[in-house]
Amino acid sequence: MRTLYLDCFSGISGNMFLGALLDLGFPESHLRQELAKLPVNGYELIIKKVEKQGIAATYLDVKTGFFGQRRHRHLPDITAIIDGSDLPAAVKEDAKKVFLRLAEAEAKVHGTTVDKVHFHEVGAVDTIIDIVGTVLGLHWLGIGRVYTSKLRTGSGFVKCSHGRMPVPAPATAELLRGIAWEHGEIAKELVTPTGAALVAVFSAGSGGVPDGFISDTIGYGAGSWDLEIPNVVRAVLGEAAEAQAQAEYLVIEANIDDLNPQIFPHVMDRLFAVGARDVWLTPIIMKKGRSATRLSVLADSAAFPAAAAAILAETTTIGMRYYPVNRLEAERRTATVETPWGEVRVKVSAVKGQTVNAAPEYEDCRKLAAEHGLPLKIVWQKALSLAWPLYGRTDGGEEQ
Repeated sequence: MRTLYLDCFSGISGNMFLGALLDLGFPESHLRQELAKLPVNGYELIIKKVEKQGIAATYLDVKTGFFGQRRHRHLPDITAIIDGSDLPAAVKEDAKKVFLRLAEAEAKVHGTTVDKVHFHEVGAVDTIIDIVGTVLGLHWLGIGRVYTSKLRTGSGFVKCSHGRMPVPAPATAELLRGIAWEHGEIAKELVTPTGAALVAVFSAGSGGVPDGFISDTIGYGAGSWDLEIPNVVRAVLGEAAEAQAQAEYLVIEANIDDLNPQIFPHVMDRLFAVGARDVWLTPIIMKKGRSATRLSVLADSAAFPAAAAAILAETTTIGMRYYPVNRLEAERRTATVETPWGEVRVKVSAVKGQTVNAAPEYEDCRKLAAEHGLPLKIVWQKALSLAWPLYGRTDGGEEQ
């Protein structure tokens, strides 16, 4: 599986993460093209090569005008901006997961609800660009898993809208629950809430290089500070060993017989937003012949507390059961095929380097079908036929 390892010896922020992905080969032209689909304006995207203590890195900065002036925004405001774009559905969903995680951390720290959180520093357009851009880069590079080193947060105090806060700031510390971190020797804020939220959502593990990881490309994303150490995050791209494909997960279940069925789709969305790998519903018959629904959730241990809390908050159940399961995953990557109507991404899975399945990306096919006035099934079938040459290949075709 295509795997990214982030070496965060100088912390991580949103623009450092995105800069590192650009340094790995994520095209600047594609980033600008996709960000233009967001219904925002009044900003200038600056991308340049810099040197930090002798290390060449990519630096990204967002210069904002009136729209980007920092003001209060709520989660629904940011969700509306993302949903109002023509970005791929998967990119929208992942970006919203990051903002939801930010909102949950702020809500817990300030004793309020997710929808009432004032985002302050993280509600500005530059943070929207950093998060959406990072998600775009992860998708374009075909990254299936992200691992991180122990994060160095820095130390001392940082000025926030609520006053001077200890480093890591309370919301950042909340986001880093379950993630290995240390202060380090630098008396500055090195891990920002945006950087912490991205790691919290996408990291499959922290503390060191995963066993059997083989690297092939290295990129560096620069931060704004000039420090006595290189202020960069090192992004190492490579392949995870086959042993990494088997991991322990939890299945969480609850039998529910008194919830309005119209609420279940919302419950499923909430569970996916807090990190569930899969959610499904099964009709069942309970005692005394009562019809009910079994809600089942597949999640890793890090997502269990948030998933359990969401089930208790959003459904009528007063309890649930959970048990460990193992999941064996095929190696996954993304290739592209050129149809008569445009490019379609294809999700390719393999076992021991041998391709065993290829599935055209639904959203790409749907978009081309709409643009050219064609039945969706025609575009999908053509993309699938063009994917057949990928079978028998060990490289999965053109990397994206």
